[in-house]
This record gives sequence, C-alpha cells and structure tokens, in this order.
Amino acid sequence: MTHTQSNLSIGFLSHSSTNPTPRRPRIADDDKPFSFQIDSASRDAPPIPLQLMDQQTKEEIGKEERESDDEERDDEEEEVEEFRILGHSMCLKRRRDGESSVSSSSYSSKRASIEPVIGLESRRSAVRAWGNQPLCVADPDVCGMMEKEKQRQFKGIELIASENFVCRAVMEALGSHLTNKYSEGMPGARYYGGNQFIDEIETLCCERALTAFGLDSDNWGVNVQPYSCTSANFAVYTGLLLPGDRIMGLDTPSGGNTSHGYYTPNGRKVSGASIFFESLPYKINPHTGYVDYDKLEERALDFRPKILICGGSSYPREWDYSRFRQIADKCGAVLMCDMAQISGLIAAKECVSPFDYCDIVTSTTHKSLRGPRGGIIFYRKGSKPRKRGILLTQGDGSDRYDFEDKINFAVFPALQGGPHNNHIAALAVALKQVATPEYTAYMQQVKKNAQALGSALLRRNCKLITGGTDNHMLLWDLRPLGLTGKNFEKVCEMCHITLNKIAIFDDNGTITPGGVRLGTPAMTSRGCLEADFETMADFLLRVVQITSTVQKEHGKLQKAFLKGLQNNKDIVEVRTRVENFATQFALPGLDE
Repeated sequence: MTHTQSNLSIGFLSHSSTNPTPRRPRIADDDKPFSFQIDSASRDAPPIPLQLMDQQTKEEIGKEERESDDEERDDEEEEVEEFRILGHSMCLKRRRDGESSVSSSSYSSKRASIEPVIGLESRRSAVRAWGNQPLCVADPDVCGMMEKEKQRQFKGIELIASENFVCRAVMEALGSHLTNKYSEGMPGARYYGGNQFIDEIETLCCERALTAFGLDSDNWGVNVQPYSCTSANFAVYTGLLLPGDRIMGLDTPSGGNTSHGYYTPNGRKVSGASIFFESLPYKINPHTGYVDYDKLEERALDFRPKILICGGSSYPREWDYSRFRQIADKCGAVLMCDMAQISGLIAAKECVSPFDYCDIVTSTTHKSLRGPRGGIIFYRKGSKPRKRGILLTQGDGSDRYDFEDKINFAVFPALQGGPHNNHIAALAVALKQVATPEYTAYMQQVKKNAQALGSALLRRNCKLITGGTDNHMLLWDLRPLGLTGKNFEKVCEMCHITLNKIAIFDDNGTITPGGVRLGTPAMTSRGCLEADFETMADFLLRVVQITSTVQKEHGKLQKAFLKGLQNNKDIVEVRTRVENFATQFALPGLDE
C-alpha cells in the first residue's frame, strides 16, 4: 500500500521481522501479530518498521500527551500523515528531511551527557576514597601487626649489631610518593620519561656519598641503586668476572659473609657467589680470633683469585688493608672491601678507611650508617697508580680503571630493574647527616658504649673473642658458661632482648654454635650511654643464670629446653625489668 503524497510505501512483513518494544498494546489476530515496513522513496533513508496497535481512546491520548510534554515540543517540527489500514485509523509522524538523524543524536547526546557524567563521578569518588584511606582503615590486619612490632621495638633492648633506628626524616623520604616512579637506567639515561627530578635526587645522593667518605669525584665513582649489600657484591662479581672465576673472602664461620662465597662442610653451595663463581675462604686464627694474614697470603698465591675480599659480618677488630693490598698485588687480584658493618665508623673516621688501598668498596646503607635498607658500590676510576705491580698488566693492559661501565651495567640491566627512588632519597638524607659533627659524635658514642659493654662483661668473667673490640660489636663466647648460642638467644628474646647467635671456632679449629654477637648502634640511637650498657650487662648475666638453670633441669635439646621455658617466673621478672628500662628511651622518629 502506498501514500503518493509522502512517497511512502507500506508492506507486510513476517513475524520474525524487527520487533521494537511497543508503547501501545498490539492487535491480536489469532495471537499472530502483523508487522509493516514503511519504505521511503529516498535511497538514503532507512526502512521504518511498524506494528499495528489498538485504537486509543480520548482519555488514553490525553494521558500520553501529559506524560510527553518534552517530546511534543519536538513533534512540532514533525509531519503528521493519517491513513487507514484494515479498518484502523493510523498516524505516521515523520521528521522533515535531514532532521531525523539530528533528533536521534540529540537525544542520545542528552542521555550521554547526564548518565555517564554521574557514573564517572561516582567511579572517581570510589577510587579517590580507596586511594586516600589511612592504613588503619585500608588494612587493619597489617596495621595491627605493625603496631605490635613498634611496641616490641619500644619495649625491648636491641643488641643486634646489624640493626639500627633511622631518624624521622629518613622514614618520611622512604614512605614518600617517590615510590610511584619507575626510573630504569642512570641519571640522564633513563628508559622512561618524567625523571628530571628523580635524576636530581640520585645525582645529589651520589655527590653526598662521595662527600661522606671524603672521596674525590675524579678518582671515585659510586652507584646507589643496589637493593642490598649482597646485591651490590654480586653486581661487582657479575661486572668484573666470568662464571667460574675465583673469589676469596673471609670464611663465614670465621665472621665472613655468605655473599663472599661459602660451602657447608658437606660441600653444599650456600650463596650465589659460590654457585656461579669458585670461592676459597681464608680464616681467623682459632687461638686469637684475628685474621691469619700469613696463611691468607699463602692460600691467595696458590688459589690466585680474581677478586680478594676484606671485610666481614662478625669481626670486632680493625682490618690491615695495607697487607691486603700487598697480597692482592702479588696474586694479581682486584681488592674489594665489604664495609657493611663498619661504614658509619669509617665515615666518622672512627675506623681505618679502606679507600686508601682498595679498588672497590661496597656497603649496606643501614646498620652503623643509620640510613634506609639498601646497598652501595664505590669504585675507582681515572688513572691507576704507577706502582701497582701486576695490577697494571691486567685485562687489556690499560693504565686506567674500567670498573664504572662494567659495574653500572651489572646493576642494571644485568641484575636489577628500576631503582627504589624512595630509598635513594632516604639515603641522600642519611648521607647529609653523616657529614655533620653530630654524626661523628654519635659514632664516637657507639664505640664508647661497645667498650663499656665489653668491659662490664669481662669484669663478670665472661670471655670475648679477641678480648674486646675496635668497633661497634662484641663476640661473646658462651662455652665457658656451658651454654649454646641458640638457647641463650631464645631466652633473651623471651626477656625482650634481641641479639643473634654465631658459630665460633674452638681451640682445635672445630666450629661450634657457642657464641652470640652484640652491637651498640641501635640503643645508642635511642640515647643510651655507658652506664646504660652496664645495666644491660646485668640483664644479660641474669639471662645466663636462667638459661643455665633450664638447661640443667631439662637439657640442651631444643624441644625439652623450650618446654622448660614455659610459664617461667624468672623470665617474666626479667622481661618486666627490661621493659621498664627500655621504655625510658624514645624510638627515633616515633616518639610523638
């Protein structure tokens, strides 16, 4: 059927045709609806599907008109055509040419400008609310655990030599927005954009590192990106050695660090340094506790390591760097110092500096340095000294050091990804403090406190390895007291005193778990002086008595020993005294 004036045609369609949602009830003809399609003569206009509806009453028409005021305003611009189909009156409303698509898009635009805006704002608000929640709201479980750890630190005596309390400024930098930035590469050569201020921070950190240790930037370079001292050490090996090349460091039971290479007595390779490289240790003299330099030289000349390492985790005396230099030159080795334990004392000139003799120096950035947890590598650059013997003929025979590019490449991209910018900023803060007179005074007090604690133990007939200390730590031999380091450490922990067990050599050179290591930096950071460490010595001797009593009653075996510690009134009494003592001293940065 056609309407000649409007150039429209109407045709019947099957039931499977397009069936839009009707606004009026459809006519039922034996439950089979009919559909129509109106075709425009215009080639560009799409066909319009229609359906037959019941004829409306006047009341229904009036109701729909009241509900569609906005639509009627648009309808004024429409053409209305009337005709009859199968006896039913029908109206066809059709937009004028060119207006249909505009009206449709206008309606869609109105909805798009209202509903999505509301939805987007709601989603933005949800993200902002989640991103700005304090820890206690976002994760009460972790927050609660952190608070317990804070109370443990506050109420206890910290005597682990490798631990310390950082200042508030370091913590603020460490917990800052700098953790958001990705900065793979070196300053001025990053793999990502937006690093101009990160470059400034890292460059400043490097400058302060050189200043803190009195180094000339023409002769020394530094990399502050390593995640730890172990990472720093392995980066040195990776940069300068091939797999299977040889390294030599202090034996772990003698006080060395596993990152210098270590095999267990049954031949198991404990560290990556021993897995990827061949390591042979030198040892201390079991009678004196000092490094045996004569045997060291003999072993080095036989083994011919590519890198000779001085420094360790549990060595309370000075290192003879001059002798190490001589040995390194004789066997053609690069001389590396791991000063992790004593870096703060070296910076304060309270220990002999390795920089006058060594080619490479690594360190942690916490411990006595009192910075954030991380690593650092110093390396020589520029011209080599003329009187350096075999060292001058190594490699390609160049008279200039070539460590810089090799070490930097080993740190990234060989071993690490992006540096921790928050750590580097916190380290820059700590290194600024290291260069102050106040820090020097702090390090001097650390040494005084170590000597005071050592003297107090010696007066109580305790045995110290080497008889004392030149730095911040003491090695206490518990064998004369009939105790093991493991059992003593456990009782101390239950009394809120933290320290760590160590293996020591007996007179026959056999390793025994009969000692503990004590350190003074952490409690010095809390404000403790010599007299306070005398009090701590009294606590330690009381723990000796408790441990000895439990061992006599229950034995040294761990299971029986631990059973004897349950509900021990003496432990409760000592713990109360320790807490009363420790809480007199504030935690740096957390004393609000």
